[in-house]
Amino acid sequence: MCLEIMNENHRVVTLADDERQPCEVWTRVMGYHRPTSSFNLGKQSEYSERKYFVETGNLDRDASCPRH
Repeated sequence: MCLEIMNENHRVVTLADDERQPCEVWTRVMGYHRPTSSFNLGKQSEYSERKYFVETGNLDRDASCPRH
């Protein structure tokens, strides 16, 4: 099986399975950054149930609000 991806020059790069590398995902937990692969079952479950913040709108719309 091959994977096709676009590089920074917008050219398609095809990789065979033996050329691919695993991607290690890190996340912040209790003030520390840790790889998700080291999580125990409870922490893995917590991680899968996380809700992510998505900002919508324009930050400049409330320009009248004082900044601290």
